[in-house]
Amino acid sequence: MIHLPVFDPVALNIPIPYVGDLPIRWYALAYIGGFLLGHRYLLHLVAKHPVQNLTKERVENLFIYIVLGVILGGRFGFVLFYHLPYFIQHPLHIFYTWQGGMSFHGGILGVTIAGLLFCWKHKIHPADVGDRLAIVVPIGLLLGRIANFINGELWGRPTDLPWAMVFPTDPTQLPRHPSQLYEAGLEGVLLLTVLWFISRKTIRRWQPMGIFILGYGLARFTVEFVRQPEEHLYLEGFYLTSGQWLSVPMLLVGTYILFIKARKTNLK
Repeated sequence: MIHLPVFDPVALNIPIPYVGDLPIRWYALAYIGGFLLGHRYLLHLVAKHPVQNLTKERVENLFIYIVLGVILGGRFGFVLFYHLPYFIQHPLHIFYTWQGGMSFHGGILGVTIAGLLFCWKHKIHPADVGDRLAIVVPIGLLLGRIANFINGELWGRPTDLPWAMVFPTDPTQLPRHPSQLYEAGLEGVLLLTVLWFISRKTIRRWQPMGIFILGYGLARFTVEFVRQPEEHLYLEGFYLTSGQWLSVPMLLVGTYILFIKARKTNLK
């Protein structure tokens, strides 16, 4: 059993004259780092595997769409999927993003809509953009889960395993699964490695997207068995957490794209 120290959620403070300190949180740095590294990797992929009508300049424009899709989709997904009754009573709190609260499932919906709008505007096949984005997304997932761990949030269920951890922010002080690290390993490291491997020489249309959607769905669905569900997220009587229910469509869509859409396209 490991007793974790208290990590300051604020990574650094930037002094601003006449205003005071501006706190920069680890979670914000994870988003910034994910966007910057993802941007560089996407430029590399587009240069190595060119796409018709997708120039370097348009990649810059695409990233504006993606950033907005992640932030708006992630926030409104959190509102709709997890805390809708609260935000109906306090609608202005929807915009209190500095208090935290983002949903990956909402984020991926936001990115999907933003990507489709971009592709429609520039006459690019959606799969050509989606495949390349799918390859870079695990970078952000990895950094985000590490930030969750540092913040001492989204911990796992109680366990007596040797690597169980006691989180200082847990009022029960029970040894728990470090589920944030499980997710960082599966959603981040493993998916990033697999997608890098299959895209080394060529990108087969629909394959990276199918692998990512199915892979994330499997990883999230599995880890949810050891992740502590918040009471209001648990659909009692169905024995699945809300995160698992939200992953079911990803499992279905990912399976269809990888084993039907990708195979049919690449056999032509």
